[in-house]
Amino acid sequence: MSDSTPQPYVSIERVTKRFGDFTAVDDITLTIDRGELFALLGGSGCGKTTLLRMLAGFEQPTSGRIMIDGEDMSGVPPYERPVNMMFQSYALFPHMTVEQNIGYGLKHEPMTAAERRARVAEMLDLVQLVGYGGRKPHQLSGGQRQRVALARALAKQPKILLLDEPLGALDKKLREATQFELMNIQHKLGITFIVVTHDQEEAMILASRIAVMDRGKIRQTGTPTNVYEFPCSRFVADFIGSINQFEGSVEDIEHDLAVVDAPECGGRIVVQTVDGVARGAQVAVAVRPEKIQIERTRPATSVNAFRGKVLDLGYFGKDSLYRVQLDSGAILRVNRVNDRRAGESERVAWEDEVWLSFEPQAAILLTE
Repeated sequence: MSDSTPQPYVSIERVTKRFGDFTAVDDITLTIDRGELFALLGGSGCGKTTLLRMLAGFEQPTSGRIMIDGEDMSGVPPYERPVNMMFQSYALFPHMTVEQNIGYGLKHEPMTAAERRARVAEMLDLVQLVGYGGRKPHQLSGGQRQRVALARALAKQPKILLLDEPLGALDKKLREATQFELMNIQHKLGITFIVVTHDQEEAMILASRIAVMDRGKIRQTGTPTNVYEFPCSRFVADFIGSINQFEGSVEDIEHDLAVVDAPECGGRIVVQTVDGVARGAQVAVAVRPEKIQIERTRPATSVNAFRGKVLDLGYFGKDSLYRVQLDSGAILRVNRVNDRRAGESERVAWEDEVWLSFEPQAAILLTE
């Protein structure tokens, strides 16, 4: 009987890349499915771009191998791989028109001139630049140049498109709009996209799965929801979004709840336990700012309630951010959605005495 289990489209098997004594990518194993929009997320120097360059063939692994669609890519040069890469700088030819830039990679394809023109026209339509074909790059906005670079990368119809910080040069508003354009194009074409980014929000919006990288290793892989709500370590919890963390030790475990003595916050925290945690274990308790309630009076129902004073607050229209110093001296960040038009007297204000509270299910118990 043949094995009917579908094979991963991209398989990175124990890949390491060293530059002299420096290990940029450290024994990474990762699989990516056909048609995924996958994000490699991490800070500068974590190895994400080096891994992307190895997928493209610009770098060769020191050890391990990369398989694409069942074929070993060892020694296969970039121009023979079923991939194309879109660079952060876009790398457009300034002396060429938009049409010439998009069609540049098609010159050596087995196509007639008419077929090349048709492909370029198809790409212009795909990225909504019909009518811009005769312009030069300097006559375009940043967002339009980004779309030309995307069209050029897609013109050769690669099986995989690699994108290195594709939206980094755009301003915030344009970047947000372009994120959805990228998602729509990827969904329409069904091509596997692998995106490198340092922007957590960008990865969360774009990707169906995220790999969080740090110092050459993958620390966690999962859906955006899984990585955000259930980080596997202190590093991932701190790197993805904003979070409050307290170090402590487990005093007691009852059913699915653990009682953690957390001197930093000045009391005990009750949190849902995780497998393998025993009494006496050194742990961290993490809670997202939006999971914390802020009130002027002590809540009657919450088991986790701490008194403090508002040090700072920022009003952002749709929500407000508070920095609250507890009686213990610890400072917590709290997000509150402005879901109604409160009067000045109703708002929690600077230097107010407040109570912070959260449910056990809202906190995360971290052992690494």
